[in-house]
Amino acid sequence: MAVVVVLLARSRNLFGVVLLGGVYSFLTATVLVALDAVDVAMTEASVGAGISTVLFLGALHLCKSEDARPARRPWPALALSVAVGAVLVYGAQGLPAFSDPASAIHQHVVPRYLNDAPKETGVPNIVTAVLASYRGFDTFGETTVVFTAGAGVVALLRRRRPGRKP
Repeated sequence: MAVVVVLLARSRNLFGVVLLGGVYSFLTATVLVALDAVDVAMTEASVGAGISTVLFLGALHLCKSEDARPARRPWPALALSVAVGAVLVYGAQGLPAFSDPASAIHQHVVPRYLNDAPKETGVPNIVTAVLASYRGFDTFGETTVVFTAGAGVVALLRRRRPGRKP
């Protein structure tokens, strides 16, 4: 993943950037599978590596394939990125260790879902119960946002025939 990020940062060919972005999303999906977040991995693979890449390639078809010119002074953006990264690393220091059985989520949230979800939702699969029942509005909202973004991109990229008014 680090190699793909370096290639992304150094590339000036927009076609290559789109393809490398798709590769990065696919690699992220494989990491999420390794972390046992298969539902998130499937979303990342379909939206990040699939739909986004296709939409970017469609946009690229309507534009030039080379960047106009490289940024002259990237130092303020680099400084801001490093500062935000440092704040995130500092904030992550207070989080419990990965899979710590004594963390709050494993003491309170997980037992409640495991014990009460089948009775409250009537769904035997815990993941489905959480995504469809407890987080149903959130999942619906995410789907709406992705659909709206796709419809907006299609509306922006559609070609107009000469002489026709919108």
